Amino acid sequence: MSTGTERTPQHLTVSAVCFHNAASQVLTVRKSGTTAFMLPGGKLEPGESPIEAAVREVLEEIGIAITPRDLTALGTFTAAAANEPDTSVSGHIFCAELTGEPKPAGEIAELRWYSQSDTSPQLAPLLRDHIFPALRDANPSRRND
Repeated sequence: MSTGTERTPQHLTVSAVCFHNAASQVLTVRKSGTTAFMLPGGKLEPGESPIEAAVREVLEEIGIAITPRDLTALGTFTAAAANEPDTSVSGHIFCAELTGEPKPAGEIAELRWYSQSDTSPQLAPLLRDHIFPALRDANPSRRND
């Protein structure tokens, strides 16, 4: 029997960027009003490529200016969305060198560095279950575990 309150599952497409510090930790952000930490990034705007979205979102969220040439593709991964019920997310993930001091901007409430081996429930499923393992596989020397 239907209660009329069921939601149709949704799917989001985002782009995000992985930055490492000298200790090989990964920079994460937490948006205002949420609890999950994820990579800096966000939804693509109409007509925007994944690379264009990554460049724009990094500037908006942590105040770091990067160019498309600065990005190296890690892959595209899919998981349950961290902050939206009945929603899945596909993330186009890039890596780049951090060229300045990141600061929370726009909708970002907090920055935090995490080890690639961390399995904290505070981490977004996409990051914890897919991106961290891919980073460890791509750079075994950065495992720091």
